[in-house]
Amino acid sequence: MAKIAQISSKYIIHSTIQIEGVVDKPDVIGAIFGQTEGLLGEDLELRELQKSGRIGRIEVNSDVKSGKTTGEIIIPSSLDKAETAIIAAALEIIQRIGPCNAKIAVTNIEDVRISKRKFVIDRAKALLRELIDGVMPDSQELADEVAHSVRVMEIREYGKEKLAAGPAIDDSDEIIVVEGRADVLNLLKYGFKNAIAVGGTGIPKTVIDLCREKTVTVFVDGDRGGDLIIKELISCTEIDYVTKAPDGKEVEELQKKEIHKALRARINVEQAVLEQAEHANRPTSHQNNMNSLNSRTQVSNDKKRPVTTPTRSATGTTAVPTKPAPGNGRRNGPSDVEKETFNKMLEDLIGSRGAYILDKKLTILGKIPVSELENTIKSLANTIYAVVFDGNVEKSLFDVSEKSNVTYLIGMGSKVTATGKTQILTPESLQ
Repeated sequence: MAKIAQISSKYIIHSTIQIEGVVDKPDVIGAIFGQTEGLLGEDLELRELQKSGRIGRIEVNSDVKSGKTTGEIIIPSSLDKAETAIIAAALEIIQRIGPCNAKIAVTNIEDVRISKRKFVIDRAKALLRELIDGVMPDSQELADEVAHSVRVMEIREYGKEKLAAGPAIDDSDEIIVVEGRADVLNLLKYGFKNAIAVGGTGIPKTVIDLCREKTVTVFVDGDRGGDLIIKELISCTEIDYVTKAPDGKEVEELQKKEIHKALRARINVEQAVLEQAEHANRPTSHQNNMNSLNSRTQVSNDKKRPVTTPTRSATGTTAVPTKPAPGNGRRNGPSDVEKETFNKMLEDLIGSRGAYILDKKLTILGKIPVSELENTIKSLANTIYAVVFDGNVEKSLFDVSEKSNVTYLIGMGSKVTATGKTQILTPESLQ
């Protein structure tokens, strides 16, 4: 007798069964054949349909609890929709199975082709994803891979220390100083050919010389090691800008968008020094850091003139004394060199509404807006030696400067008479 398997069917009839008593599975199947016999005509006789393979094997899954039988009946069909629905409806006329009352209810007719179609679609999606991800890279991926390989080949050894560098390090007016070879490779990957690696915290002489000749952006990792490299570069050579990878990330890990974002967010070196000062935990420790960060190679122009060191200001490089001025407190007044320096800075600031923050060496720690001056002085208490700004000295600013042990407050004019440690200077008193 030919029978159709469930896998070959087009539809599956699902129904539930509830019997008021205990019966066996053959009793259920016998009731289905017996009570539907002659009901639907010769063309839809269940026995004949099963012989011809148009109805598959009838499955009964039942369970007995508390003297009652419950379960489900599954009938595969390769008939058309209408004929399958008629067979399903015929099941519900069965009211007794064996000696027990029974009730059969059709829950649904499943279209097997829909289930198969859904499986085919889901599997096709998975296969296509695998094909795209691992087997067939698109043209852009191929182009990127080739470009990356070419750029990696462009890395060179530079200087007597054989430092990792991009091919444009000599031709570029601006260079990017990074920590290691992997950083140079990552920048090359995204088209930056003017990077050079220092290879650690000991700054090579080649890098020191390059920094004095070119405009320099220091680009380091977002960790303490990066901070140390910035400090050492500031202490031993001239740099112009500073930027860092996001906290916890390394330059070699950054994507193109992150690299561009970091380079756009670079700050000048004076501002970097000021920010480091603002984050210091203790004033004494902060002062030591500032002295270390702002030391420069000293040169002597004249035996009668003090040793000077170059420091960047808003208008360029200015020679200022490296010998620290006397500590905070009342004193006779600024030296001639200090007067000259303060005058030049006041001229630089005219109309800018800006302020220079100076340490005892008269090194500019940073330039800030006058509107932020009081808060900055408070945050750098016991650190600032002098403040030069485009504006008049007000009482509130003078009081903050007194409390923070600022020695000189230099403005365009003054509405306050100095009576304490902080001396107020104006263009007239600097003549």
